[in-house]
Amino acid sequence: MRLGTRIFIAYFLIFAVCFYYPFDLIARDLRTRYVEAIEDPLVDQANILAGIVGMEMERNRFSAEDLHTAFEHVYGRSLPARIYDLVKTQVDIRVYMTDMSGKITFDSTNRWNTGADYSAWRDVRLTLQGKYGARATRLNPKEPATVVLHVAAPIIVNGQTTGALTVAKPTTNVNSFLKTARPRIIKIGAVALSATIFLSLIVSYVITRPIRRLTQYAVDVREGKRVQLPELGRSELRGLGAAFEMMREALEGRKYVERYVQTLTHEIKAPLSAIRGAAELMEEEMSPDVRARFLSNIRTEANRIQRLVDRMLRLSELENKKFLDRVELVPFSVLIRTTVEEKEPLLSQKHLQVQIGTEDDVRVPGDSFLLRQAASNLIQNAIDFSPAHGRIDITIQADAKALCFTVEDEGPGIPEYAREKVFDKFFSLQRPDTGKKSTGLGLNLVKEVAALHHGDIRLENREGKGLRATLRLPV
Repeated sequence: MRLGTRIFIAYFLIFAVCFYYPFDLIARDLRTRYVEAIEDPLVDQANILAGIVGMEMERNRFSAEDLHTAFEHVYGRSLPARIYDLVKTQVDIRVYMTDMSGKITFDSTNRWNTGADYSAWRDVRLTLQGKYGARATRLNPKEPATVVLHVAAPIIVNGQTTGALTVAKPTTNVNSFLKTARPRIIKIGAVALSATIFLSLIVSYVITRPIRRLTQYAVDVREGKRVQLPELGRSELRGLGAAFEMMREALEGRKYVERYVQTLTHEIKAPLSAIRGAAELMEEEMSPDVRARFLSNIRTEANRIQRLVDRMLRLSELENKKFLDRVELVPFSVLIRTTVEEKEPLLSQKHLQVQIGTEDDVRVPGDSFLLRQAASNLIQNAIDFSPAHGRIDITIQADAKALCFTVEDEGPGIPEYAREKVFDKFFSLQRPDTGKKSTGLGLNLVKEVAALHHGDIRLENREGKGLRATLRLPV
């Protein structure tokens, strides 16, 4: 399982565990909270009514019949009361009173209930004992929704408790409130769940993004690409990335030195042997002409070593670059024309015709010196392999994405066996005119310059005869 998926699941589970209990508690205790909200005003109502009845009894003005008549009028009223989503149409409170023995002396809903013994009911019994009396009784024992809440208060006359007054209210309206509240709670829970999933994905993405960048960086390094260490933020991954970079540089530096020492030793061995052989022969007696020929060979091989060392130094500098030191808009058309003018003596010597096809103002971002070296190498190769009185076509085409610099010659092209080696260091083909090879570093340098400019170089044989070299650079 991927790390991002694990983080997402872990974050989601933590959120679910932490929030499930509060949501579940609210959903389960919602009815209890509504009942508590009903009980509080019932306490006030019971005590107010008990106080009024006590005062009327003290004045000998209390009449159970008048109270029955008053309640009958109240129950007969139509109440167009809208309490949020609940429409209340009638009064549903019941009031009854008992004497000190617990027998009913008044019942607002049932006149014939007078004399019934309620002394065993909790509201009456506890109130007559001077305690808080309340009870919740189901009209249908099997239906929790039929609960009626009873709250009693003592009736005090001349400082003495003479009975109890109970206010009873059914909790059926609670069902309406719950019917409205539960979908809202479920909706809030669904929104919270969606937010949890979304935030979990974001957290997973933010945490794993530097890891993915570091992984891609390692893959690019393994494939030999020239890449910079990506931005890894300020976390521990930044230190890990820096350690990776230092390790890569150390390993690459060691391999780089070993490889270059081996290749340089191998390439210098032949000219050094030639110089040594010529020097030993010159110790013997020989004619001035022969001695001059040996001196010329020594100078030629020494120059070859010098060119090889200079090219390798320049190439090693390019290979160790991760990005261009300076970038400017290079007028590529002007650069190519200048390079062709520098090659004019060589072109005239072989009677080569050069045709340049380009737009007047083609510019590309990059290092003008490096681009000039790359273009010079490609043109020089075309000159070396072109037959006398041949033709070289140079084309520069640009669009919104890239510039393509193409050099076409009429030479022999690339043999099949050399297709995979032409960009390798020190690999070179014999020149048709002289039969000699170059340092074998020119095309490798072009490849490094193209990579530094995020471009590419491609060589392909033309139909019939000749080679096409295409340098592609992003604009």
